[in-house]
Amino acid sequence: MLQSSPTLTPVARPDTSSDRPKTGPAPVSRIPLLLPNQVFERVRWQRQYESKLRCTDFLVVCLAVGLAQYVRFGPTFSPLGYPDLFVTAFSVLFAAGWLTALSALHTRSPRVVGVGVEEYRRVVAASLWVFGAIAIATLLLKFDIARGYLAVALPLGVIGLVATRSMWRVYAARQQAAGRYKTAVLVIGDLEAVRHLACELTRGATNGLHVVGVAIPGYGPDRGEHLIVNERMVPIVGGESDAVDAIRTCRADTVAIAGTELFGVSGIRKLLWDLEPMGVDLVVSTGVMDVALSRLVMRPIGGVPLLHIEKPQYQRTKTFQKQAFDVCFALVVLVIILPLLLVAAIAIKVSSRGPVFYASERIGIEGKPFLMLKLRTMVENADQQRSSLQAANEGSGPLFKIRDDPRVTRVGKVLRRFSIDELPQFINVLRREMSVVGPRPPLRSEVEEYDCEVLRRLLVKPGVTGLWQISGRSDLSWSQAVRLDLSYVDNWSMIGDILIIARTVGAVLQRDGAY
Repeated sequence: MLQSSPTLTPVARPDTSSDRPKTGPAPVSRIPLLLPNQVFERVRWQRQYESKLRCTDFLVVCLAVGLAQYVRFGPTFSPLGYPDLFVTAFSVLFAAGWLTALSALHTRSPRVVGVGVEEYRRVVAASLWVFGAIAIATLLLKFDIARGYLAVALPLGVIGLVATRSMWRVYAARQQAAGRYKTAVLVIGDLEAVRHLACELTRGATNGLHVVGVAIPGYGPDRGEHLIVNERMVPIVGGESDAVDAIRTCRADTVAIAGTELFGVSGIRKLLWDLEPMGVDLVVSTGVMDVALSRLVMRPIGGVPLLHIEKPQYQRTKTFQKQAFDVCFALVVLVIILPLLLVAAIAIKVSSRGPVFYASERIGIEGKPFLMLKLRTMVENADQQRSSLQAANEGSGPLFKIRDDPRVTRVGKVLRRFSIDELPQFINVLRREMSVVGPRPPLRSEVEEYDCEVLRRLLVKPGVTGLWQISGRSDLSWSQAVRLDLSYVDNWSMIGDILIIARTVGAVLQRDGAY
């Protein structure tokens, strides 16, 4: 909604006489002198963060290569007869090549750092390229030095690089939540497109994006109106023609265009030229939502960059690879957690009347019902009490959830807090009724209220965990849960499943949204 705010104190316009670009093309050597202060701030923290990544990458690679040399050749002399000098020289070249590959594949680029799984994918790809090149080179040159050597260095290095990147991502997220490491964004487009894009950019405090102004056609720079974005007022700085001046007014370092029809081909090109000497980034929204990067391919045809979108991936969830992983993973987990299940079963039986397990009907793939197993966390007649608690329902849409549900037992609260009650669902995985990762298992009453769009959740097996589990669990609204499930259905990948499983451990330990 729009809100007039004449009582708000206007932001003082900074003196930018020294920042304003001169007429005509600026010499390359003078362009950095024209950067506004806000761009310098963004570049500074990005370079600082990149330096931190470079240092930890150097340490991890050197440790992995050094340990591989020690394990393979020992502290003094190679059993193959190579002198220490040769082995050490090989290790130095190996480490240098590995670090070069990490730079060549732009694993520390601000465009991918902290963005989804792309950063991890590039780190793994750079490592595999180096190892492949060394394996081929040593084979052609008939050196036997690399076989056991690489077998130690590869897993150690990849695990170390991914682990340190993960720790730095946590650090960056904390900085962004505290108001640092921010990217100030000016959004340009028509009203509805701007509202939607601004809400998505600022949905999470750890996204690092801060919408400082919006430019909407038909609005002047001095009307003092605001747009409400996620319960925050963002000033409307004018129309699309006021964008360059508004960058300095609202101290933006990035311009986001919500729809290119306002500018046209020549308008976009002119805007690029205007932003170049200022050092301000330009991003353009395609209007496509919840599509994984792996499904997007840029295809330049006749000088026009076209975005090709691959078809949804849900058919691949029915492959042997996915099913074999589910069965093997479920067997391993059940063997490991068997003592924990026995302790939980005894606690349930001693503390309250009723069975240890609770079998609840859920709707599975293609609408087939099945009985999902859980450890009982409520009193014996909990289902009969639901109608009397309908007034206290805190869920939206078909969801029914109460933060302090009176039906939950004392032992049940502990089991729910750590998601122990969900562990018997791995038995459903062995029965091939569920998958390890997938959409949230829905009730029949929920499915009966699905529209055609939400029914896509039933194209794959429901999961013991999923995007909903690592994104807030019970704190999610109905629309958020549906969006995450549909995103999983369309963008499934084996690597994505593994990352979700890894992040589930952190979500359970943090106990966010568990009740």
